[in-house]
Amino acid sequence: MKFHLVDRIERIEPGKRIIAVKSLSLAEEYLADHFPAFPVMPGVLMLESLVQTAAWLVRVEQSFSNSMIVLSTARNVRYSNFILPGSLLRSEAELVSINGELAKFKALGSTGDGATAVQGRLELRCFNVVDVFPPAADADARIIAQLKEQFKLIGGPAALAAAGVAWKPD
Repeated sequence: MKFHLVDRIERIEPGKRIIAVKSLSLAEEYLADHFPAFPVMPGVLMLESLVQTAAWLVRVEQSFSNSMIVLSTARNVRYSNFILPGSLLRSEAELVSINGELAKFKALGSTGDGATAVQGRLELRCFNVVDVFPPAADADARIIAQLKEQFKLIGGPAALAAAGVAWKPD
């Protein structure tokens, strides 16, 4: 199962920050187990939402040149509030630095009413499949094409346009 934890990109400030939203529905599969009598978004998925949000900014900054962006390090992660079904997780990632294959962020996830839910410092590693498994070199182009389509679906181009930046998908 793949978790898509960014439903919509609200704002992108290239080179600075990104804000995205996840609307938590009771239909989320994992809520049946976490916890049946008191369903809440698991902390690890709140953290993953921050990672996915930051990854979209990295993709924009690197013109979608890397097919893989994964969490390398999470530091000073603190949880403060629950995210309940029917509410929002607003994820904000502020770019600290980006150097080739490593991007560093300060990230904050808040409830729909603005209360902090999760925060931390993230380091993301960026690479292509061919870098770690040369026989699968053709996978990168397919993955990047899918990511560009997903970016369109979650409002990435509109968020860039609102920031005065034209998105060139190819």
